[in-house]
Amino acid sequence: MSNAIARMNPDTLPDAGKVGYSQISIANPGRLAFISGQVAWSADGSDVPETLEGQTSQVISNLAEALRAIGATPRDIVQMRVYMTELNDATMVIVMTQITAFLGGEQPSLTGIGVASLANEDLKIEIEMVVQMPA
Repeated sequence: MSNAIARMNPDTLPDAGKVGYSQISIANPGRLAFISGQVAWSADGSDVPETLEGQTSQVISNLAEALRAIGATPRDIVQMRVYMTELNDATMVIVMTQITAFLGGEQPSLTGIGVASLANEDLKIEIEMVVQMPA
């Protein structure tokens, strides 16, 4: 059995593939890893970047490190949830540009969620993932 995640964008739903994600992701039986929400905190304790662009870059770096730690790649991501303190068309373009580059053509299911605040008043974005463990 293939460990590949099946992706779907049925004609009866908006074509999410045009903006870099899938409406439906079907994972195979097996182990799943639940990656806690990553924010713009770095392992070395550096200051949190002030801009959304800078914070997104640090979050993506943290996500990449989490994948590396479990031997996974963006191909193994089943779902991503993006939490933002300012969610609108302009901020989603900033974030999705970096997420799309990180995913390298993979299109997991993705949900954007606007929130009043995150773990610290300086934080603008947090991303969590569900990952199918590689075979």
